[in-house]
Amino acid sequence: MNTMKALQLTRTSSTVPPELEIAELPIPQLKQGYALVRIHYASIQPSDKLNAQGSFPSTTYPRVLGRDYSGTVIDILSENAESKSWIGKDVYGTSGSSLGFDTDGTHAQYCLIPENALVEKPTQLSPIQAATIGVPFTTAMICLQRAQAKTDDVVLVLGASGAVGSAVVQIAKAMGCRKVLTAARRGNPDVSLGPDASIEETISTLTDGMGVDVVIDTVGDLALMAVLVEQLAVRGRYAWITGPRAGSTQLAFDVLKAYRKEISLVGCNSVARTLEQTAEYLRSVNGWIEDGLLNSGNEAQFEIVKIDDAIAAGYGKPQKVVIDMS
Repeated sequence: MNTMKALQLTRTSSTVPPELEIAELPIPQLKQGYALVRIHYASIQPSDKLNAQGSFPSTTYPRVLGRDYSGTVIDILSENAESKSWIGKDVYGTSGSSLGFDTDGTHAQYCLIPENALVEKPTQLSPIQAATIGVPFTTAMICLQRAQAKTDDVVLVLGASGAVGSAVVQIAKAMGCRKVLTAARRGNPDVSLGPDASIEETISTLTDGMGVDVVIDTVGDLALMAVLVEQLAVRGRYAWITGPRAGSTQLAFDVLKAYRKEISLVGCNSVARTLEQTAEYLRSVNGWIEDGLLNSGNEAQFEIVKIDDAIAAGYGKPQKVVIDMS
């Protein structure tokens, strides 16, 4: 069998929306420096859905979509014994700027992955769990790195109940940050974002009036952002991963206060990283996963669908979905 099933996005013109379809495509041909990975599971991330709508200017067509995956290396084009040792190993990963954008991605039964981007799957992760954490965990690492989070920092995570937010909370704790505060609209967070919440008063109480050293914003609400920029401590850093998809994207803040406190505002974009860089982030978190410091979450929260049903039951639905490529 020389063909595979894949979810392929096509677009005939920039003036018309792209179309996603199940396609029968040739299995990718091996090339030097690459491994052929049999994809077992691939999650549908929110960015995959945006990509299917034509929201990423970097995407070229036709294109197999898909960022996160877990699978098994079945072949590699190399005479090097160390390279050949990858064959048969279970791996996982995510896209960076390439897979699903300018290179065919992981929503297919097979995918070519550069050898230097292969990451062995920890045994503590099931194949389904491994297929869901690439984007959230690497984005969390990018945010904390860009915000220069340190062990003596108080970190506030906005949207802590979401996939990226919960990853930030876990990684910040694994890094040893002095205090990690959660902020969300639901549940029992340290800082409630509900309509009647007193955000400023709560943060002042929790930080003895000093403010937070780092805010990681996974929500992208301009009104909340304006409030929380004011809650930064001296030399505080505010990192965010998203913004409004409709309406104004302009933020106003007190520039005099900002420069006097020497605060920093830092945008974070996981699609601005190479495939190799995202692999290095995952290698960094593997040790914490093996030590039990990071939890990928219960796989029961994901609906598992076959690739034949993935467009209607995955891309067409709001719930968390993982594609079974068998």
